[in-house]
Amino acid sequence: MSKLVVHAKIMIDGVSDTPKKDQLISIEDGKIVSIEEYHETNEEVIHANVVTPGFFNCHVHIMEPVGFGTDKKFSLMEKAFYTQKHCEDYLHSGVTFIRVLGTANDYDMQIRDCIDSGLIQGPHMLCAGRCICMTGGHGWQDGIEADGKDECRKAARTLLKEGVDIIKIMATGGVMTKGVEPGSAQLTQEEMAVIIEEAHKAGRKTATHAQGTQGIKNALYAGIDSIEHGIFLDQECLDFMKEHGTYLVPTLVAPQCIVENGIEAGIADYMVKKAIYVKDAHVKSFKAAYAQGLKIALGTDGCTPFNYHNNTAYEMELMEKYGVDRMDILKIATHNSADCLGVLDNYGTLEVGKHADLVCLEENPLDDISNVRKIDKVIKDGVVVQ
Repeated sequence: MSKLVVHAKIMIDGVSDTPKKDQLISIEDGKIVSIEEYHETNEEVIHANVVTPGFFNCHVHIMEPVGFGTDKKFSLMEKAFYTQKHCEDYLHSGVTFIRVLGTANDYDMQIRDCIDSGLIQGPHMLCAGRCICMTGGHGWQDGIEADGKDECRKAARTLLKEGVDIIKIMATGGVMTKGVEPGSAQLTQEEMAVIIEEAHKAGRKTATHAQGTQGIKNALYAGIDSIEHGIFLDQECLDFMKEHGTYLVPTLVAPQCIVENGIEAGIADYMVKKAIYVKDAHVKSFKAAYAQGLKIALGTDGCTPFNYHNNTAYEMELMEKYGVDRMDILKIATHNSADCLGVLDNYGTLEVGKHADLVCLEENPLDDISNVRKIDKVIKDGVVVQ
């Protein structure tokens, strides 16, 4: 039986609105078995200034290298080695759980299995395999192109047969695909409805790339579980999401990093133009969603230009910039994200019985959210990994 004991001088558990002081977290076989007031113990103790649950990133593309011009191409072997680095990047930056929303040839499930078997180090993963899009739609290069209800149902069943944890649907155009507009609706409500029906019958959740207003509405009325990006949200969208508890995963950093780096960094001109076009509306929609009490989870769209896999903290910093309370940010990055992914019973908070995924920080993020970058140790399933 493996044991670990952590003394949290300040504990932010993902549940309470206020932190707790001098807590002793006891871990056995990867699970939290007790949390109590600090006291002397015969066990070896890890002393940490601040302890939070492991962070989540609910929107990543794990195989795509970052930091290069968009014209640069990589071989499968190169991507494999970068992927191993990306998995470590997430863990070492405090992210112990990720959701991978789109990977060529369903490679993400093989990566997940390599992590679970201990072959490589990485966070817990939920995998979508290939996305489902209309012919020529956003993400067609690595997705399953499907048109009409029958093809869409077949695509969903194919992915479920392959073993996906979630199904990703393309409701609109996007910034990264040449020749499509972010605001354009793509798969129809009826097409998405049959995909969602098949996913829900199999006990799987669904997520949609949805930027334009009509496409967002199509996905919402089809029964989608989370809206990714949500750039052009109108009041009808906001009201529906609030009433039905639909999650928003805003990925604020994705257009931000494109705008910051621009064509000078080798980003395609059409991507830069589209990112500039959507950025202000994106921020406005996010502010409205937070102000109106929508459920929000944290994701970065890690893999878009200069949107690094070890920089999940930037999303938190942008949330603070746009008016989100620091404790709310930490709950978004832990409790809410676990709920969005359907794993809250086992992950996302520091509570007895849950997986022991912890981040030990040198300084308090409630004083400055950028302190989430000042990592002392990362613990996944009761094992120190950083």
